[in-house]
Amino acid sequence: MNAIEAIVQNLNEIRRRSMIIWGSIPHEFLDWRPDSEAMSIKEMIRHVLDSEHYYHLALLNEGSLTAYESPYEARTFTTIQEELNFSESYRNQFMDTVKSYTQEDLTRIQIDRKDVGYIRSLGDMLLRIAYHEAVHSGQLLDYLRLAGLKRPKVWD
Repeated sequence: MNAIEAIVQNLNEIRRRSMIIWGSIPHEFLDWRPDSEAMSIKEMIRHVLDSEHYYHLALLNEGSLTAYESPYEARTFTTIQEELNFSESYRNQFMDTVKSYTQEDLTRIQIDRKDVGYIRSLGDMLLRIAYHEAVHSGQLLDYLRLAGLKRPKVWD
């Protein structure tokens, strides 16, 4: 397995586990949040999906975007499945882009996000994108614990 294949597998595994968590959330808890300053469950799910789209565009731009119009902004969140259906084409485009990179691209391409404090290689950035979703998956597991809900088994 080369580095690109490993990154693709990691992104797929993180999303698979996120979907296990998301699928376990009762609809009536989508607006639940641990405190008034935290994102709600549905806000966090949307944040993960929208951030992946932003990150994809930033990869194509090789840096932060000067303007971003979220395709999620005007949408009402109805169900997790509807969010996933809407996100599917964005996810596929992102994964196709990741699969199109070469080993050399991982170190040659630099992603300039100095506006938020860093410039990193493409390989580093792809791992950061995966980490972002993984962190939010852990947060949602904690949300489920705090809400007194059963937590799904993600360590299969």
